[in-house]
Amino acid sequence: MIYEMLHPVVTPVATAIFRPEVVSPGNVPPDGPVILASNHLSLSDSFVIPLTSPRQVAFLAKSEYFTGTGVKGWLSREWFTGVGSIPVNRDDVRAAQQSLDLALAHLRGGGAFGIYPEGTRSRDGRLYRGRTGVAWLALQAGCPVVPVALTGTGKLMPVGARLPRRVPVRVEFGTPIEVAGRFDGIPQGRARRELTDEVMAAILSMSGQEWAGEYNQRTPELPA
Repeated sequence: MIYEMLHPVVTPVATAIFRPEVVSPGNVPPDGPVILASNHLSLSDSFVIPLTSPRQVAFLAKSEYFTGTGVKGWLSREWFTGVGSIPVNRDDVRAAQQSLDLALAHLRGGGAFGIYPEGTRSRDGRLYRGRTGVAWLALQAGCPVVPVALTGTGKLMPVGARLPRRVPVRVEFGTPIEVAGRFDGIPQGRARRELTDEVMAAILSMSGQEWAGEYNQRTPELPA
């Protein structure tokens, strides 16, 4: 309900102010379960994708985004609640599997789910190797994965900035990667790795980033 109230108002205003370039939004299926897998450059990514996607997209979000104080805390809480984000306590040792279970339930309910396969924001702008949670979800739900490439969001809301800046931002929705029947008979671990690498290759081809070739690591200075 909050999303239905906010989206028609916030989207036109944000679009008029920041003028993002949105490429091929029609690649997002209009209904049914789908995963939007994106590169990750900034906290603002979780604002940009819901604003530019043709349908509501739920993301996992660290629980701190729902417990902040003051005006900033209120805005954060209202936004992430409004777009249907799922709060996760990342300090819980069971958080990773719990997160995937929550996301899977959302997909099985016919929803669209957004995920950053790199796991955390890129510190240097390079694209890092994807973790296989995205493939586990797609294979369990039997749903397509739409690769998403963001450009410019790292400058829109850089680390430490209090307000977004007006900079060129581009969002490209790639061709859906279908999974149904493609990995039958392939060992699960191998299937997850192959599908994840396919998703990351698609993101790389659209984003033009330098390929890091390794996993990104979460640091205290740069929370996801």
